[in-house]
Amino acid sequence: MTIEEMAKELGVSKSTVSRALSGKGRIGDKTRQEIRSYAQQKGVWPKRNVRRHKTGNISVVLPLDAYMMSIPFFQECLLGISEAASSMKYQVMVTAGSLQDISGIRALVESKKTDGIILMQSSEDDGRLKYLTDIHFPTGLVGACNFPEVIQVDSDSREATENLTSMLIERGYRRPAMVAGNSTYKVHNDRCRGFCSALEKHGLPAGHQILYANLTDMSVLDSVIDDIFTRKADCIVCTDDCVCTMLMSRLLAGGYRIPKDISIASLCSSPSLEYFFPPVTAVNIFPRRLGNVIGSQLINYLMGNEFNYKTMLDYDIQFRKSAEKPYQA
Repeated sequence: MTIEEMAKELGVSKSTVSRALSGKGRIGDKTRQEIRSYAQQKGVWPKRNVRRHKTGNISVVLPLDAYMMSIPFFQECLLGISEAASSMKYQVMVTAGSLQDISGIRALVESKKTDGIILMQSSEDDGRLKYLTDIHFPTGLVGACNFPEVIQVDSDSREATENLTSMLIERGYRRPAMVAGNSTYKVHNDRCRGFCSALEKHGLPAGHQILYANLTDMSVLDSVIDDIFTRKADCIVCTDDCVCTMLMSRLLAGGYRIPKDISIASLCSSPSLEYFFPPVTAVNIFPRRLGNVIGSQLINYLMGNEFNYKTMLDYDIQFRKSAEKPYQA
């Protein structure tokens, strides 16, 4: 059962259900107890007495297309998980799998070689999460989902996108374009929503919403760049550092001057973006800290210690020369 389904049954908002189950946020004691009692009756909260502390292993599932995603993000996040596990006397097993193929995860569960599983990314309709919650297997997620028994650690991608885009608009940009990665992933969709929300908030017309989705290979880069300039965009907002690296490299190779001809920013930072000339404006979501927190929260759950079902971490917007004030002729 999802948070949305519980909210509909109880006649409350999804955020109220989330706050009641996570123990965070303002909510009346009576409402919290009613929601938790209902969740217990449905068998979705809490589930703390299954497969706990048997093997001393947790498993981390990387997306199969990680090579097309932000490799530094996954490396840093995995390092954070490993640090937390080591300090709590747990070992980390690493595997890879696609969003809807649960065969690898099922094999992990059935082998009984792991006490819990951490997914590094989720989709809008994630078959892996559905499978794991259906069998009540201890699960952690770097990101957000609507399954209340999944332990989640995230930063607010939509809010960060809206804030960064708003800051660009307030600096004089009037036709920002967004270039997004694989739309299967929830985080990219959240960032697209944040981008459109910022334009609406600042009164920019619908015609100013220049958005390119599913940029997953280099073969379409030139046509995207040509269209960006044809539509007179003055700034590019990239959903992650992988997309930004591809665009930045091609722009510089093509002789474009940044930020004189066009500015660029990324919604996920990585060291490579700092080393471009000029260095790229980016949102730092601290992946190592994300990994450390999700690792410790899941293991605390497995060991019967206190933990939070949902943790939202801060982010930092780092403005650099790639997004200075638009050039005025």
